[in-house]
Amino acid sequence: MNRKTLVLPALAGLLAPVLAACGSTDGAGEGGDPIVVGVATPIEATKAAPAPLDPAQAYDIDAWNVLQGTLQTLLRLPRSGTAPVPEAASSCGFRDTQNEQYRCTLRSGLKFSNGHALTAEDVKFSIDRMKTINNTNGPVSLLEGIDKVEAPSATEVVFHLNKPDATFPQKLTTPAASIVDPEVYPKGRLYSGFDVVGSGPYTLKVERSGNRVTKALFTANPDYKGAVKAKNDKVEMRFFTDSASTERALRKGTVDVMNRGLSPDQVKGLTNARDQHIALQEMPGQEIRYLAFNTKDPVVSNKAVRQAMAQIINRSDLVRNVYSYTGDPLFSMVPTGLTGHINSFFNKYGNPNAAAARKTLRQANITTPVKFTLTYTTGHYGSSTVKEVRALQGQLNRTKLFDVSLKGVDSWQQFRTDSLDGKYSVFNMGWFPDIPDADNYVAPFIGKQNFLGSPYRNAKIESQLIPSSRQQSDRNAAAADFKQVQDIIAEDVPLLPLWQGKQYVAARDDITGVEWALNSSSTLQFWELGRGVAD
Repeated sequence: MNRKTLVLPALAGLLAPVLAACGSTDGAGEGGDPIVVGVATPIEATKAAPAPLDPAQAYDIDAWNVLQGTLQTLLRLPRSGTAPVPEAASSCGFRDTQNEQYRCTLRSGLKFSNGHALTAEDVKFSIDRMKTINNTNGPVSLLEGIDKVEAPSATEVVFHLNKPDATFPQKLTTPAASIVDPEVYPKGRLYSGFDVVGSGPYTLKVERSGNRVTKALFTANPDYKGAVKAKNDKVEMRFFTDSASTERALRKGTVDVMNRGLSPDQVKGLTNARDQHIALQEMPGQEIRYLAFNTKDPVVSNKAVRQAMAQIINRSDLVRNVYSYTGDPLFSMVPTGLTGHINSFFNKYGNPNAAAARKTLRQANITTPVKFTLTYTTGHYGSSTVKEVRALQGQLNRTKLFDVSLKGVDSWQQFRTDSLDGKYSVFNMGWFPDIPDADNYVAPFIGKQNFLGSPYRNAKIESQLIPSSRQQSDRNAAAADFKQVQDIIAEDVPLLPLWQGKQYVAARDDITGVEWALNSSSTLQFWELGRGVAD
């Protein structure tokens, strides 16, 4: 996912609120106008990706924000912290010492929003359906470790894993493990369109224009049984074309909250917007940005080309001149703050050095300048993406070792489809974590069915290091494996990390709960928002 930093944002000590409202929040947001959340990127259906809100396809942060409020999972991430808590389940746990059999007991009285009862068979159906559809755009890789699912009773679900996986409980918190109604969602194909039928804390009504969602209204589900204690009765998401129009709506008061896609200039402007009854809260983040390579493309198939780029790119320049220090340089795919992180790229390549890059290319008999197109999506990651890729183009071209041209793609779904089809040699990507674990910054990008469709393979990572790390219930014990993984990635450069972002939530000053608005996977917990009394 596209899914974000110095330490996990879920640590309560780092979430001391900067933004507060006066007065009691009891009942805030109940019975009145919905709390309006502005979203700066659209959710759209395309021919290649016709079901943006089907969990079998949905694999981006905006769609997941919708699904987390409407579809239930057996477990969910807590208000703060990283240890999963029961959601549709009343209890879950491993039943063996090898972390290969996982059993959950469902809460009693669960039902979907259409009134149908929710049983263990529906959980089994949902997981089997995800694997049967096996959508290349979707998050099916998160469930690849499941050998089979059993439903021995109406309330018991048993997962048999093909290999030990201590991260499996966290994976059950993601929309990849959403529970859907077999009478609504077809077993072998996607549920096209924008309807969602679930058992989550809210029901959903969507408005759209053509193939794009313009508004999503979430209304408290009276039949919901789970861990969420909503602070409001209604939330409305309004989808804008960019962050500038979202900010204008926030300043006018037609939007109450916005949190994604803020440019550095917007961060600076909103920091000083208290006179307009707006406050900005900064949180550590786990979003990362990186370059991805089609390692079978003739231009970049030789790792010397990719290594030379790693020797040239100046991350500090990007963070300073493009992002005005709203992020930090990143020298590994595993961000700082997560157990096992090391600065593998800095350790190998040091500071930017064009002379070293020239030597690397010469020794590999690479003819210069190396010519390629850097492709990017124009709006999905915010308006600063264009400045970022132009800065990268300039850094590489000034050395005369590269001749880089740029190509922007407006449609995120088209960009994803084309990148998976291997149509881009080098492309700019972002990642928001599915789960707050170093595993999620490695495993999704390496091996079969990887998120990028990358042809890169490494037997040691796939067959030894990732399986070994997943045997460790104590994640500190997995650090040695992750350090080896990061060093291999720095050597082979199938991915080139760039920077790690901070997170910002801007809100009107009568909105409460903003300090809890994002969980440890950067998902928007809009049920935490209430309406209080403005300062």
